[in-house]
Amino acid sequence: MTQPFELPHFYMPYPARLNPHLDEARAHTTEWARGMGMLEGSGIWEQADLDAHDYGLLCAYTHPECDGPALSLITDWYVWVFFFDDHFLETFKRSQDRSGGKAYLDRLPLFMPLDLSTPVPEPRNPVEAGLADLWARTVPSMSMGWRRRFAESTEHLLNESMWELSNINEGRVANPVEYIEMRRKVGGAPWSAGLVEYATAEVPEQVARSRPLRVLMETFSDGVHLRNDLFSYQREVEEEGELSNGVLVLETFFGCTTQQAADTVNDILSSRLYQFEHTALTEVPALALEKGLTPADVRAVTQYTQGLQDWQSGGHEWHLRSSRYMNEGALATSPLSGRSGLGGPGTSAADVGALLAAAGAERLRAYTHVPYQKVGPSLLPDFYMPFQVRLNADLAGARRRVTPWAHSMGLLREGVWDEDKLDAYDLPLCAAGLDPDGTPEALDLSSQWLAWGTYGDDYYPMVFGHRRDLAAAKLCTARLSACMPVEGEEIPPPANAMERGLADLWRRTTASMTTEARRTMRAAVEVMTESWVWELSNQLQHRIPDPVDYLEMRRATFGSDLTKSLCRLGHGPKVPPEVYRSGPVRSLENAAIDYGMLINDVFSYQKEIEYEGEVHNALLVVQNFFGCDYPAALGVVHDLMTQRMQQFEHVAAHELPVLYEDLGLSDEVREIMQGYVVELQNWMAGILKWHYDCRRYGAADLARRAHGFVPGQLPELPFGPARRTASIAAL
Repeated sequence: MTQPFELPHFYMPYPARLNPHLDEARAHTTEWARGMGMLEGSGIWEQADLDAHDYGLLCAYTHPECDGPALSLITDWYVWVFFFDDHFLETFKRSQDRSGGKAYLDRLPLFMPLDLSTPVPEPRNPVEAGLADLWARTVPSMSMGWRRRFAESTEHLLNESMWELSNINEGRVANPVEYIEMRRKVGGAPWSAGLVEYATAEVPEQVARSRPLRVLMETFSDGVHLRNDLFSYQREVEEEGELSNGVLVLETFFGCTTQQAADTVNDILSSRLYQFEHTALTEVPALALEKGLTPADVRAVTQYTQGLQDWQSGGHEWHLRSSRYMNEGALATSPLSGRSGLGGPGTSAADVGALLAAAGAERLRAYTHVPYQKVGPSLLPDFYMPFQVRLNADLAGARRRVTPWAHSMGLLREGVWDEDKLDAYDLPLCAAGLDPDGTPEALDLSSQWLAWGTYGDDYYPMVFGHRRDLAAAKLCTARLSACMPVEGEEIPPPANAMERGLADLWRRTTASMTTEARRTMRAAVEVMTESWVWELSNQLQHRIPDPVDYLEMRRATFGSDLTKSLCRLGHGPKVPPEVYRSGPVRSLENAAIDYGMLINDVFSYQKEIEYEGEVHNALLVVQNFFGCDYPAALGVVHDLMTQRMQQFEHVAAHELPVLYEDLGLSDEVREIMQGYVVELQNWMAGILKWHYDCRRYGAADLARRAHGFVPGQLPELPFGPARRTASIAAL
């Protein structure tokens, strides 16, 4: 069969290494698969299939340093997961049996008890038998934290099959943002990262969910998935009718050729690997110092990072050799496959030079933007907005009340804002659109949260960026966390307006909350404040993030988790947690949030690029990544916004009803969730209305105030050296 496209040159500078226990793993896993009923008689595989796929070779390449028994166990895990994939395809995807597939998947978590003394059901098929055996052999040597993370990633991996089956039933190809997001969350790479921990070293629990470690896992995941999409396109799309493939997604979305889509997927893959390296070399060492990791902890993180890197290079080598994938001619022409270094067989010096030059140019492009370029007024497209905005009847009252509150908190005397700016920004207008039916008290609380968050978004780059003081920004962020007690802890005396404002808002917002609800709310605020530090770090490095990292972090800088927490306040405990964790609800929320934050990027382009020298704007990110001009980037972002709004409508109309049925939700819970959909609709319509009517982004407003410090009020840092030392000691 003719290949649908020529495989591109891959960025893979690390040589693949082969575990010396390969033959032991091959022999062991063959007998294990036969014992679990996966071979002759299964209707899925024969011995020849297992031999041809050679999962022993995959694991020997991806885990080159572990001992023989560990390699055999890991190989069994991969045999199990690939058998599951093929078994689910033959049993449920081909027949499009959604109800049967769900019942099948619902049983599998029962075979992964955190406590091994918990009895498990009698296995009914090879997948259940294999999972029960593997779980019992693996978890005794791992911590409870690892067990939770690995069980969660395994469930996500299994649930991908339902997401794919739903899309097949609808004949629907996901949009690119949704695809990368869902592929990462439910794909196999986070699961693989858990086995990397088993093979190398467990990540210390205190940093396991930190941003740097999360980015390492996410960029690793994106690299694994996008590479697999390139090699598996022919089998998945042409032979199996699969719709969840990155090449097909881009081909469909952009209306380009298959070759162009494949080349673009490879560009994104390379960009994710650059992000992995950047994070490993800059953010991870800083995290180790910040958290005070012991030498043993640092060694564990280093071994884990090396293990993820080994997986990338080893996985690439296996894809070049496995009969499961489209790889004709690739082994001879892949210049950096790592078999013999840069000068290996089939390597052309010209190819290597061109590839390295391209890689260098792509890396440098993120750092070469010239700030403060004159770009002129922001261009505004014809936004697709299917929902009508409604404004709270007490808008005028909220406008009167927000100014005294801002004065009492000190927001108007630090040199960042004055009354003129506060009036121009008109945050009560935004709140009135977000909560059209709220009481005056609720409207005031919403207005003041918006004022506090917008002030903080201005404060960090102006106060800390102006001085290039990342340490002070981190200290400020840590002190803000102390203003949000979960169990009645004493709040330290406020050092600035941000602390005073947050303490006031926290007290009024969480007065009637449970401890767990306060903990969730605090985490939502911390995600936002910590993302401001990430932005500041990029600003100091003069680094434009890549699109995937930008969209992920932009949700944080835009206060998305805080928005969701505030919206959910009225839901109470009646909505089960699994509803919020489900793929459809996450997709619904992220579609709404992406639409809102991209509205902001479109309106604020001139403000951020021309007046503030910013590098965090979707239009600039797209220009930098794709090498296009401002109007073309606007077209891409506008198209993305429209797709996200249509995704919101699709999930609300089609996926939520199925979720309600799957979870057997009561009429009361369904009504609450439908009300949540309306809240998010109000949120998007209100955000757009505010951007049109406030005086924060217009060319005339920018020319009048230029968004600098209040004249004559250059603010001091809230803590001098002595107070800074004392504060760090207290924290």
